[in-house]
Amino acid sequence: MTEKTPSRTDPAPNIPAPAHPIERREPLPGLHPKPAEEDPGAPARVQEIVRSPSYRMANADADFLEGPDTRGLRLQMEYLKPELALRKQEIAQTIVVFGSTRICEPVVARRKVESARAALAAADGNHDSFVLARKLAVAERIMAKSHYYDVARELGRLIGESNRVAERPTTLVMTGGGPGVMEAANRGAFDVGARSIGLNIHLPHEQYPNPYVTPELCFQFHYFALRKLHFVQRARALVAFPGGYGTFDELFEVLTLVQTRKKRPIPIVLVGEEFWRKAVDFDFLAAEGVVDLEDKELFWYAETARDIFDGLKKWEKAAPAAE
Repeated sequence: MTEKTPSRTDPAPNIPAPAHPIERREPLPGLHPKPAEEDPGAPARVQEIVRSPSYRMANADADFLEGPDTRGLRLQMEYLKPELALRKQEIAQTIVVFGSTRICEPVVARRKVESARAALAAADGNHDSFVLARKLAVAERIMAKSHYYDVARELGRLIGESNRVAERPTTLVMTGGGPGVMEAANRGAFDVGARSIGLNIHLPHEQYPNPYVTPELCFQFHYFALRKLHFVQRARALVAFPGGYGTFDELFEVLTLVQTRKKRPIPIVLVGEEFWRKAVDFDFLAAEGVVDLEDKELFWYAETARDIFDGLKKWEKAAPAAE
């Protein structure tokens, strides 16, 4: 008989079973260190090698990653981690709220005034009286501004509630994640069951995020620059309450980006006209010619949460469509 020629569709003979993805029937030679019976000093030398910083995996070597030569890598990672998390949560738009960390809720501010007043009375004119008097004056000024905590909290509520009926993509409150006005805005969103974002900054002295930020949307940064980038990248509005250096830093950065059109214009609201007109004389800057008159139109003043929220909606309707 003529032997049958295997067809192209016949399975090839003697095909071995696929190897296990991890396990081996016979271990590789390097699975165990060189034994002492072959060289008495070998085990100690192997341990010395294994403990050497050079032997650490690069991504697990904190000393390597924190060195000056890997700063570029750290910058990339610090941008990428929150970016990927925000994308995963499908967050495309934010309203950034900034303001003093020292502006606390009214009941707390009142307690601080009472404590400062009692301390001054107990001093009874001694050498600490001047310092205590100043502390009392500052506590009273903070108490006078403590209503802004309630305004920021109400604004957080309004933004959070608006997402329930919004046809456009969800817009979340974003703050620096700290206390004071930022806490209030996150808290307002928390009050109505809405998510909110906190971008905290690592400082030499340990600090904690406020308890109202959504846990999976709270990020800690080492570099102010990367934190600023994330503040601006998704911002469709900036609301600045009375504050200090940090608030001024963020406000003037956004004003500059919009003035130069490095960022498409967004609404910028300064809450508390009396404070802001004393803190920054924009009329003087324009009169001196260091800014143009039109640059004074990049922002407006507001006092209440409803004024802020309605103003943002009105600005958005009037804004030209994005190209």
